[in-house]
Amino acid sequence: MKYVFHPEALAEYAEAVEYYTQQRIEVAQAFIDAVENAVYRIRESPTRWQIIDEDIRRCLTQKFPYGILYTIEPDYILILAVMHCSREPGYWKNRR
Repeated sequence: MKYVFHPEALAEYAEAVEYYTQQRIEVAQAFIDAVENAVYRIRESPTRWQIIDEDIRRCLTQKFPYGILYTIEPDYILILAVMHCSREPGYWKNRR
């Protein structure tokens, strides 16, 4: 299934990559791999993950404290947030 990042989710993703790049390039690449793997798993089975709010689902990344928040639209998956799990809950709710 096709997927689309909300512009603010894409910005969050880029900020996180930049943060990890400042740590070590290998860590940044591992983060990118973890996010890509999560998106792949979502695309393969979009209804697999728990609904956390109305029709918003969350898939956790492996090895990093991030969740991919998304909705299943008729023709695509909309990724609403690439959220650090210790961030304020619900900050992404206006992204519909």
